[in-house]
Amino acid sequence: MLPEEVGHFDSEFRQVMAEATESLDLTVIHSFLRRWQRVAWSSQDPAAHRQMLRNAEVLASGGDIATEPWSVTKARLGL
Repeated sequence: MLPEEVGHFDSEFRQVMAEATESLDLTVIHSFLRRWQRVAWSSQDPAAHRQMLRNAEVLASGGDIATEPWSVTKARLGL
């Protein structure tokens, strides 16, 4: 997790803990942990993670980003 994501993690953690306490259902905590596990995995390469977040912002605002077909990506990576 990147330093700038810690506040989001803490805020969401408090929210899901309160929800689980109220409902006595731990499903929301499990979902929270799975999602943040993916964030932790993705942020192992901080530069790539930040670029992914920037790309997501561009796409969410209706913008376009350069892409390539999967066959080209596989060939480039030697897969």
